[in-house]
Amino acid sequence: MSSAVLEQQNIEPKKKTRFWNPGEYFDYSLLVIVLFLIGFGLVMVYSTSSYTASLRYQDAAYFLKRQGFFAVAGIIAMLFVSKIDYHFYKKVTGLAYLVALVLSIIVQFAGREAGGSSRWIQIGPVGFQPSEFAKVAIVLIMALATTNRVWKMNSFVTLLQIMFPSLLLTGIIAIENLSTAVICGVIIVAIVFVASPKYWHFLAVGGGAAVVLALYILLWGYRGDRFDAWINYETHPKGYQTRQALYAIGSGGIWGKGLGQSIQKLDFIPEAHNDMIFSVICEELGIVGGIALILMFIVLVWKLFRIIMNARDLYGALLVVGILAHISAQVLINLAVVTNTMPNTGIPLPFISYGGSSMIFLLMEIGIALSVARQVKVRE
Repeated sequence: MSSAVLEQQNIEPKKKTRFWNPGEYFDYSLLVIVLFLIGFGLVMVYSTSSYTASLRYQDAAYFLKRQGFFAVAGIIAMLFVSKIDYHFYKKVTGLAYLVALVLSIIVQFAGREAGGSSRWIQIGPVGFQPSEFAKVAIVLIMALATTNRVWKMNSFVTLLQIMFPSLLLTGIIAIENLSTAVICGVIIVAIVFVASPKYWHFLAVGGGAAVVLALYILLWGYRGDRFDAWINYETHPKGYQTRQALYAIGSGGIWGKGLGQSIQKLDFIPEAHNDMIFSVICEELGIVGGIALILMFIVLVWKLFRIIMNARDLYGALLVVGILAHISAQVLINLAVVTNTMPNTGIPLPFISYGGSSMIFLLMEIGIALSVARQVKVRE
């Protein structure tokens, strides 16, 4: 985005912040795309989990019911958030950041372990991942900090000051959840890239992040073990899930075996309804089904990009930049893991994989994007 566009978007007379969104426009096309992805995700969650759910809980629809509840709750939250004037988030950004920081620290000491890492906070029967809320908090804090100091971003020191709170939160998340920390880093870098007038700033930040990531992997041995499993997935014990996912993709061929006809979901792919769900989609619906899903995500990204280009002010544009970066990075990383293009890591496919925390907070982000879209400059 050019500096001229940023200037145009940032010149906005100060108005009293309202709680309810004053805009009348509603982006129904974005809503339809998201609802389609959710509906398709529910179908595939049932298809991939029914066998496992029958064995564990004697109820083939166990995971479908739970995911359906999360989807309905998320849609209600999305529609509510879409009616809030997005400028109101400036007032609560500090609180959201503080809550995310505290929860991210608590989960390091009192979190429930899953997959060898403490990523969950359990409150009675309800568990959630603070890292999912942290992504939203980083979008908010980066958009606000960048908007407030955008005219001073020629200075690299100012740029570091803008990024410091988000980098601190990302560093805490990285202790137990490197994959989510990478996505948080992508959000930070994307907003910096859009707002900074000097591209060498972007290159310096990206290069520094790559160095830190490499050192982190080298210092923590089990992270390096994932690279070994990635390179030698055919023989490494930890390459089992990747092997089964590739078998599923290959056996599906062009048109697939048919919905519900997957073999690999029968406990060959561990937790097939979670991060590896795309492999079962390819097995049942073929490469054609997989490409169709990817095209839907591309349309979603394009719709978000249109909102960015037509946003009423810089703050709204940067909010949606962060949301777009989050969803795009998560989709790309998930697909890369499933196809063994990068080392295995626990990143769900947005709106498709099973998971309540991811679903609800992603839909809240879409609600923020719809709120920004309500105030776009509609051209006659």
